[in-house]
Amino acid sequence: MRILQIIDSLESGGAERMAVNYANALAQRVDFSALAVTRKEGALSTQLSNKVSYVFLKKKSSFDIKALFQLRKFVICHKIEIVHAHSTSFFMAFLLKITLPSIQLIWHDHYGDSEFLSKRPFLSLRLIIPFFNGIIAVNQNLKVWAKQQLHFANSIYLPNFPTKEKEAKAHTVLKGIQGKRILCLANLRIQKNHILLLDVAKRIKESHPEWTFHLVGKDFEDDYSKQIRNLIFEFNLENTVFLYGSKQDIQNIMEQSTIGILTSQSEGLPVALLEYGWYHKPVVVTNVGEIPLLVANAKNGFVIAHQEEDLFYKALIQLMENDDLQSIFGLALHKTIMENYSEGAVMEQYLNWLENSCK
Repeated sequence: MRILQIIDSLESGGAERMAVNYANALAQRVDFSALAVTRKEGALSTQLSNKVSYVFLKKKSSFDIKALFQLRKFVICHKIEIVHAHSTSFFMAFLLKITLPSIQLIWHDHYGDSEFLSKRPFLSLRLIIPFFNGIIAVNQNLKVWAKQQLHFANSIYLPNFPTKEKEAKAHTVLKGIQGKRILCLANLRIQKNHILLLDVAKRIKESHPEWTFHLVGKDFEDDYSKQIRNLIFEFNLENTVFLYGSKQDIQNIMEQSTIGILTSQSEGLPVALLEYGWYHKPVVVTNVGEIPLLVANAKNGFVIAHQEEDLFYKALIQLMENDDLQSIFGLALHKTIMENYSEGAVMEQYLNWLENSCK
């Protein structure tokens, strides 16, 4: 098989990471693997294997004819058979299909607000999706949504999976005390609910002032970002909560961190959680999306109902005060991921699905 991944950017994010992960994993398993970036390059380009062919389209608008025909030329030149479009890049894939009817299209739905699917706009998808051969959903809710709302039968749930990253220069130095750092690996988006994190941090500052929170993820410099910064100031958390923006030296950051948390109000299967487990970090997370399928409460982490500030605080304290429990949870979560969310297991399902139902 000859397969192309399409993604709108290579800035740090779950969908972007998975586009790179798929391209890299397939380079070891199929005849040809490639990645096309439509709008914007980014730091994740450093994680792309040299075995993956790459094209940047410099797309400037939804109907950028120059970018479309550059993509068409790339597909023809490399005899690509399957185009795997991630998230909003489905529209570019659709336009390509109009000009090249012989290609097979796959849409990978990474929609992050899966707890609020009733509010999701889908008219454009209803019009375009008949041109696709299959849909990959990152959680079961999205798979059901594809069947019920898009009336699309050939959909499959495939979990996200972690991979060992290329070594990035270890330049990030986390503030605070080693052994007392809490990491939140999440872009500054509303569904990640950093407001709950700040409410918890305010209480941690009073009970355990030596512990600190470290927020690593893209800052979009929007109203939500301003709200976070204003609350840090209002709660007097300037020496407790630190913002770092998007970073690539994740292994280095993990090694400096003690506990991983996610306070999300909506999720698919967060790549950050897989990375916590990959690096043996104990976690406190909310019970949204596919998280409860990965983290069993009090066995390989703590799972708390979202918006339950008091319960989240108490679980975090329990973990902070018990070094043995930190080790037990970290090892158990790592084992869960290796057994159920490995690259090899996902790739086997993916390739079998393509062979049997998408060609």
